Amino acid sequence: MHIADFDYHLPEHLIAQFPPEVRGASRLLHVAGQERADLHFGDLLQLLRAGDVLVFNDTKVIKARLFGEKASGGKIEALVERVLGENRALAMIRASKSPKPGAMLHFQGGFTATMLERQSEMFLLEFDFATAPQGVRTVLDMLEVSGALPLPPYITHTPDEEDAKRYQTVYARDPGAVAAPTAGLHFTDELLAELRSRGIAMEFLTLHVGAGTFKPVQVENIKDHTMHSERYRIAPEVVERLKAAKAAGGRIIAVGTTSLRALEAASQQGLLAEPEGDTNIFITPGYQFRVVDRLITNFHLPRSTLLMLVAAFAGLEPMRAAYQHAVAQEYRFFSYGDAMLLEKQAN
Repeated sequence: MHIADFDYHLPEHLIAQFPPEVRGASRLLHVAGQERADLHFGDLLQLLRAGDVLVFNDTKVIKARLFGEKASGGKIEALVERVLGENRALAMIRASKSPKPGAMLHFQGGFTATMLERQSEMFLLEFDFATAPQGVRTVLDMLEVSGALPLPPYITHTPDEEDAKRYQTVYARDPGAVAAPTAGLHFTDELLAELRSRGIAMEFLTLHVGAGTFKPVQVENIKDHTMHSERYRIAPEVVERLKAAKAAGGRIIAVGTTSLRALEAASQQGLLAEPEGDTNIFITPGYQFRVVDRLITNFHLPRSTLLMLVAAFAGLEPMRAAYQHAVAQEYRFFSYGDAMLLEKQAN
């Protein structure tokens, strides 16, 4: 298939620059084949039943963007892609000239790092916290003190305190993502409580979303695209409960493409047989889904790997029609936008 198969026209004013005034006050487009229903997100309560299992990604967005300069004086901007331990991280670096191994980098807040080596598009950094302020002893500590929230490139305003609250799910607990699992942004504590009261199970896994989620596809034939890698973990007790739910005929509903990626990556060699690891799984039309029955997701960028994923799940033609409908009905798009509930196409 070609990249043009996943293109569509999106008027710029439909790109949501801010979250809805009230969390959860989003619209919901229910897509089942060529059938569509325009709903509100709270209507999800009527679309689920006891025995269903919602699977959430509990990753927490970190303040991953750092600003500073090289020892030579040139300005740099670093985006921490993956925290590797207390004092090491992989980062993307924007600079007039890329730093070489051994180069010293100085970041705002008085933090320093040595660039150890380049790993493809990433740079391995080692931070020195010997003279850091009291209480700052790890990369995560430093980011919390000195980092900036890494809003997606299509959101044009400078992150503020409202973003710090709203570009984070209410159930986020495991820091490490540089982008939010945005389908989860619609859920409120009240909605979660109501779902539980109706016998709808909730399970949590962790996949730390990387900046590669925004990486554009730059090849004509999508099979030539190299997918970025992300780390995921599904706890053993969650694996057992999901297997039991599947065996009992329950529907597994992934909240977001990251939850779906983790579940499907874990099941390549058997149902949830690999509950922890790195995955660069690239889901395109023709993929046979092993775990997920329904998907809650936001609207995705044209020509993106995430649009390919939802087309694989719900069908390419249904997705084309759904996106045309969403544009015509002026749904809000992307991270702060509205949501869809997708039914899996029949094999």
